[in-house]
Amino acid sequence: MTSPPPDSQTGPITEEEALDRLRQSEDRSQQYYGAWWLGRMRSQHPEAVPLLQQALRQRRPRDPGDGVEENAVARNAARALGKLAPAALAAVADLLEVLDDPDDGLREAAARALGELKAKEAVQPICRRLASGPDGAGALQPGTPRLMEPCEALLEALGDIGYVDPEVLAVVEPFVRHERPLIRSAAARTLLQLSGEACWGELLVDLLNHGHLRVRRAALMDLGAAGWRPALEPIRQTLAENSLKLIALRGLVERGNGDPGELALLACMDELL
Repeated sequence: MTSPPPDSQTGPITEEEALDRLRQSEDRSQQYYGAWWLGRMRSQHPEAVPLLQQALRQRRPRDPGDGVEENAVARNAARALGKLAPAALAAVADLLEVLDDPDDGLREAAARALGELKAKEAVQPICRRLASGPDGAGALQPGTPRLMEPCEALLEALGDIGYVDPEVLAVVEPFVRHERPLIRSAAARTLLQLSGEACWGELLVDLLNHGHLRVRRAALMDLGAAGWRPALEPIRQTLAENSLKLIALRGLVERGNGDPGELALLACMDELL
């Protein structure tokens, strides 16, 4: 989750202080920090979700001179809601509405939250946003390096929700041919989660050998999220930080069924510590 603003890091605060910061409306940096705190600490206070919903509804139309910064609180509110299941299931309708917001950063935050909440109601809206494929949703916005849609977040959300349907697979599959390796990785992860077909795991393993560290890191996380056990040795050999390898291996352990290969996984994790 996004870090709090530096001027808010003045020391530990309590849950009630975080709620108070979100309640007030004069200082948006305090609202931003309050939203971050509630998500980071997985608050189960009965006011947490309603206050975050209220912050999410305060978003502004995107404007290069104003709207992006104004929406920082709404983005953090969306991210926080993704951490607060099951209480945040009450906010699914608000997050679905944000999927149609002009601010692609807000759409990204909402998609990730809906994935974390495993909101099946989001499957069709997300598929609609991706339906135009790599040449539409995956095309560059004019004059920026950003894509027309936050494809990585939208694709990963479909995998996290876990709704298996041929139409969903048909929407996702074209993105394994996207020019950006991070998008290919996200698409392969989702297809592996939904179909279990080894070819998608093998595509992710190929990305572990990519020349850019950022891509290798993403492939590690995607293999961990999918829990693909045949990736154990490639993960161990990847040129990346041991801390990230451990996170990926933990994903393989958590998504396994206690099969005999678990001993090898645990031994590899011990080796990396």
